[in-house]
Amino acid sequence: MGRGTGAGGSEGDAGPPGPGWWGGVDLNGVERPEQVLAAFERGEGRVGVAVIALALNHADPAAVLPVVARALDSADPEVRRQGVVALAHVARLHRTVDRRCLELLRRCPRGNEAGDDLWSFVPHRELPLWLWRHHLRERLVERLRRPFD
Repeated sequence: MGRGTGAGGSEGDAGPPGPGWWGGVDLNGVERPEQVLAAFERGEGRVGVAVIALALNHADPAAVLPVVARALDSADPEVRRQGVVALAHVARLHRTVDRRCLELLRRCPRGNEAGDDLWSFVPHRELPLWLWRHHLRERLVERLRRPFD
């Protein structure tokens, strides 16, 4: 599903192997962690999109979370943002997270998709204190704003 032969249109193009990285074609079907890790190594510009696709398409969160961590640790702010989105998908689909992703997520601004989805879908006993503080404070403020609802 979703595996192209490269981004080029002719046989003479020397595009990277796998999905159409240059044009973004077929990236939604990425389902192999090694494809995404190779794209990180090549410095592909659309690797964050592939991380999100991997989170949506791969059945094993243990294989996906190290790739998500790689995105969360990226120097590129857009790839980091896409890593946050991918982590939110993993939380929703698999109801799990690993310690490395939590450490990297802590560097991100609060109130992002991943933090909210982790709080909603992962058992709270598996979540760190900093995430508890954020969400409990948020709920308290909300409750104080609407005391009689």
